[in-house]
Amino acid sequence: MRVALDATPLLGQRSGVGNYVQGLVQGLAQLEDGPEVLLTLFSIRGAVPGPLPARTRPAPRRAPARLLRRAWRRWPWPPAELLTGRVDVFHGTNFVVPPLARADGLVTVHDLAYLRYRETVTGDAAEYASLVPLALRRGAAVLTVSRAVADEIAAEYDVPADRITVAHNGVDPGWADAAPASDEDLRRLGLPDRYVLFTGNLEPRKNLGTLLRAHRAARREDSAVPPLVLAGPAGWGDRWQGSPPDPADVVIAGYLADADLRAVVGRAGAVCMPSRYEGFGLPVLEALAAGRPVLASDIPAHREVAGGHATFLPSDDADAWSAALGRLPSDDDVAQRSRRSHAAQFTWEASARAHLAAYAQVGATP
Repeated sequence: MRVALDATPLLGQRSGVGNYVQGLVQGLAQLEDGPEVLLTLFSIRGAVPGPLPARTRPAPRRAPARLLRRAWRRWPWPPAELLTGRVDVFHGTNFVVPPLARADGLVTVHDLAYLRYRETVTGDAAEYASLVPLALRRGAAVLTVSRAVADEIAAEYDVPADRITVAHNGVDPGWADAAPASDEDLRRLGLPDRYVLFTGNLEPRKNLGTLLRAHRAARREDSAVPPLVLAGPAGWGDRWQGSPPDPADVVIAGYLADADLRAVVGRAGAVCMPSRYEGFGLPVLEALAAGRPVLASDIPAHREVAGGHATFLPSDDADAWSAALGRLPSDDDVAQRSRRSHAAQFTWEASARAHLAAYAQVGATP
């Protein structure tokens, strides 16, 4: 089987979707019966980082996404096969499936933030409200990363259950192996020796305003509460929601390279994820893989991913978050082993196996 993947999310600073594509590519290469994979770029800039794994190569041609999307909204042309050559399945990894001449289509819908929280999405993400239904009208099957989102998709778009596949994200083995940041690492990165941590895009859906208010109150109540570190891309929109960070309490670390991020997570007193909405919540899983305590908003995706291994709090209850920051969860060896064991169940090989089954099902559908 020959499968083309939209590999555009691998370009530049990788966010959650980029990590998903990277993990999927590596997972497919681990399967003895895995497909031949063509990495397709809807961009004329940058290149897929190498070296590429077995049975994986770049598509022979590429084109800019903005030009293509303008055409695709009006016409079923140009088909993706003009970029990829002959393929059996085209997998739109990031909400979009282009017109196809003969290949079957599969689209990954990571979440429905573009419908549930329209005010928090901008740019390309705001266009998903029209592009996802367009993919479905063209006959694309759906893959999503959690049962929570699968249920939303079925209800929102009236998609039959047999056209939706759930394939949980995996967690890179490097998270379990990473050593906590050393004192030298912290000096190099400008971080305090003790801290609680948020990691992800600094954008409105992450609900950082509640976390900042809660952390400020916790520090005023008890000066032993560690500073808060925010690690991730600068994001967009009203990310502070009226509660700008106080440099006396908060360090903005910016985007961290993979190795640095793992080390910083590995030393955190707790990882705090107050999002109002997520499709999966990979930072929660990564923190558990590193053995760290997690404070997470009580939303369906976080409960599905973390099971009973996180402390769940109402998204917008700053008092509850403040109290939790004042009494962080246990961090003994037993608790760490339990978190790591849970996270170890989520592998990219297992995710790739579920993707491969979806590719085979789509290709077999008349």
